Amino acid sequence: MRCLSDPETAYQTIHQAVSLGINHLETARGYGQSEAYLGLALQRELPVDRSQLYITTKLSPTPDRSIMAEWIDQSLSRLQVDYIDCLGIHGINTQEHLDWVTDGCYPAIADAIESGKVRHVGFSTHGSLELILAAIETKLFEFINLHYYYFYQRLAPAIELASKYDMGIFIISPADKGGKLYTPPPNLVELCQPLTPLAFNYRWLLADDRISTLSLGAADPDELYPSLDVANANYPLTNVEIAIIDRLERQLQTSLDTDLCSQCYACLPCPAQINIPEVLRLRNLAVAYDLTDYGKYRYQMFENAGHWFPGMKANRCNDCGDCLPRCPQELNIPQLLADTHDKLHTRQGRRLWD
Repeated sequence: MRCLSDPETAYQTIHQAVSLGINHLETARGYGQSEAYLGLALQRELPVDRSQLYITTKLSPTPDRSIMAEWIDQSLSRLQVDYIDCLGIHGINTQEHLDWVTDGCYPAIADAIESGKVRHVGFSTHGSLELILAAIETKLFEFINLHYYYFYQRLAPAIELASKYDMGIFIISPADKGGKLYTPPPNLVELCQPLTPLAFNYRWLLADDRISTLSLGAADPDELYPSLDVANANYPLTNVEIAIIDRLERQLQTSLDTDLCSQCYACLPCPAQINIPEVLRLRNLAVAYDLTDYGKYRYQMFENAGHWFPGMKANRCNDCGDCLPRCPQELNIPQLLADTHDKLHTRQGRRLWD
């Protein structure tokens, strides 16, 4: 997604990645010129041939079977390949998106599989846990791309269900969406010693043998490091790593005390359409671990990213009190929402692909 500057940078990044042992290259129709740049790179000299690489591209859900068939052919043309190893439906984020696939475009995908253009089909999602479970239960998909990290474990039931059906489980951007862990605050660095916060998050994921793939969004060859230092470390958590988890848990409890949101989601739905648990998760992380830059980065997406990051900003709270009796911790939710907005609201930036 991030190799968008020019074809040469994309080639150098891909060449170095493959040289280091990465064999799964993921792109999407929606990532600017990414498909075309990957296609150009595949035509140049690489340390391995095409048969040793897994190529994934992603296409948006559509209710139109003919459009999906056309998009598949266009992606094959841009990638300059005869087949796509993994075709992902890009962003099943709402029930309507899922219906568009199950009742609309899926026959075109099945035809592409039958003809050898596509080998496996899955989906990526920024949707609710309930929607993700429903999509998995269709049994139409062989893999899933989703957000799941040490600092965001809401989707643990989706990991469990996908594993039950032997689906490939692809974790989206553990370094960035997992907490901007490539630029960690000193407080978090200290808590994660002797690992870096980035290495700890990778190890927490790699120790889970249900998880197949972690994505690494390098924009240039230098950004491939130091993530690959732990690439083969898929053994169970060590005593040192378990001690890090204990420190992180104690820090969360002691720093937030009676203001800690346990992420039970009982406060939803909110009449003002505020995603209360996500807002308060960002507050938890900012207060406990000084992950304020990450909190600002994610918080500014509210009202700016549509179904990719749904919910209104916390200052939309009108003190209706609807959430208060449903909170088992008896949190003063309106007050915490106001505090979060004060901490994290900032001027809107551009999304990566704008």
